[in-house]
Amino acid sequence: MRIDKYLKVTRLIKRRTVANDACDGEKIEVNGRTVKASYQVKVGDKIKISFGNREMTVEVLNISEHVKKEDAGLMYRQID
Repeated sequence: MRIDKYLKVTRLIKRRTVANDACDGEKIEVNGRTVKASYQVKVGDKIKISFGNREMTVEVLNISEHVKKEDAGLMYRQID
C-alpha cells in the first residue's frame, strides 16, 4: 500500500491529498529516509511525521485496505 493511502486509512492524516502534500514537502520519513507518496509501506517500517513543532513516530503493525474507525489505531504503534 502506498504511504499516502496508509496515512489516510490509519487516520494519522485526515485526507490523502494532505498526506501526499506532506510527502512532497519532505515531512514524512520512513526508516530515517525521506520518501515520496508512492513509497510502498511494509510491516515493521518506522514512519516519522513532522508537522510544525510536532513530530510523531509510529511503527507499522498491520496493512489493510479497509478498516473501521475504531480499528485504525491497531494498524500502528506509537513510538516516543
